[in-house]
Amino acid sequence: MTASVQELSDRLEIDDLLVAYAHAVDRHRWDDLDDVFTADAVIDYRAMGGIRGTLPEIKRFLDTSMAAFPRSHHLIASSRVELAGDTATAVSMCHNPMVREVDGVEDVMTCALWYHDDLVRTDRGWRMSSRTTERVAIQNP
Repeated sequence: MTASVQELSDRLEIDDLLVAYAHAVDRHRWDDLDDVFTADAVIDYRAMGGIRGTLPEIKRFLDTSMAAFPRSHHLIASSRVELAGDTATAVSMCHNPMVREVDGVEDVMTCALWYHDDLVRTDRGWRMSSRTTERVAIQNP
């Protein structure tokens, strides 16, 4: 199968978007998520113990919940992207160790999950219009 230049470009831009999400969350740069999601996006973290909400609600939730984890490391891998013109879906593996301090001792909680994303091409490039998590495992020391 030969991919068109447009398909290759779309796939690279979507891959960059998945990485931009990971960097924003790991760096606690919540406003960077405005360049990842559409303004009306719905994000669902309930499978991982979080909330389902709009982008502003999710940014507030992350600001509060991620304060307990000064360092995290979202590894996004094996993304399967299905393009359909100006829309797409993506399913990606995520391995996410998160460092916290409990009683002066660092420990690492590790989350394994799938991200299920709906994406749309906008005048500002590809954006996620929805993201849902699927829990694989959580290892809590």
